[in-house]
Amino acid sequence: MLPVELMRQIRQLQWRARRAVQSLLGGEYHSVFKGAGLSFEEVREYQPGDEVRSIDWNVTARMGTPFIKRFVEERELTVLLLVDVSGSQDFGTRKQSKRSVAAELAALIAFSAVANNDRVGLIAFSDGVERFVPPSKGSTHVLRLLRDILYFEPRHRGTSLKAGLDYLNQIQRRRAIVFLISDFQDEGFERSFRLAGRKHDLVAVKVTDVREREIPDVGLVWVKDTETGRTLLLDTANADGRRFYAERAVERDQLIRTLARSAQVDLIDVDTDGGHFDALLKFFRLRERRGRRG
Repeated sequence: MLPVELMRQIRQLQWRARRAVQSLLGGEYHSVFKGAGLSFEEVREYQPGDEVRSIDWNVTARMGTPFIKRFVEERELTVLLLVDVSGSQDFGTRKQSKRSVAAELAALIAFSAVANNDRVGLIAFSDGVERFVPPSKGSTHVLRLLRDILYFEPRHRGTSLKAGLDYLNQIQRRRAIVFLISDFQDEGFERSFRLAGRKHDLVAVKVTDVREREIPDVGLVWVKDTETGRTLLLDTANADGRRFYAERAVERDQLIRTLARSAQVDLIDVDTDGGHFDALLKFFRLRERRGRRG
């Protein structure tokens, strides 16, 4: 039985995501993520304006008047949420933690998927795969996914993007739309990332907090690594130390950008400041325009 507060949080998340889907993302999602192909629907008599190349010449010859074949898009897709639930996801100094941002993004994506009759599933990982929920349809199924992202307590605190991506590449044989939601504070996952980008329509969502990019001058502070549990006394008054910290953050950011570009994987940057819905919508619209140009 889930705590009342968590149930309230999940219902509130459901309401926010559904409102966003209805008012903003329904059309964008459908336009951006096309079906896997076309299936035959019917043969009907030719009408002015129909594509000449769709004429069925065998039926036309038998009937003595032009007929065309009509096809419809095979819309049903599989969407997988590959979500980092390691210890670093509990961090957040602005409006939310990274884990709650990941849950809200997952809710928006999942409700967009089920509104378009697509299946959605979950792979939650830390330094190993913690939970796999096979793709399915329906709002009840989505609520289970959100409960797992918000409430599930992982067995481990570390991060292995390689473990999550390798599991995806092993169990998902058919091409899927995959949203990888993580802070990408890891190394050694590049080969698995590229392979997933070739096999699937992979979208990387990088969730960060401003304090992971810069530290204010507040004197001596104790900081704790949420994955290892180690603590460190940090002198934030040291300008060289703050500069080194900021430069390392820029380097990490550039590495994932370069990797995503080389793997031809879309990358969305979001923050714990509350603007993640807008960032996702912007991505959908940019990709829709790119698809029209292509």
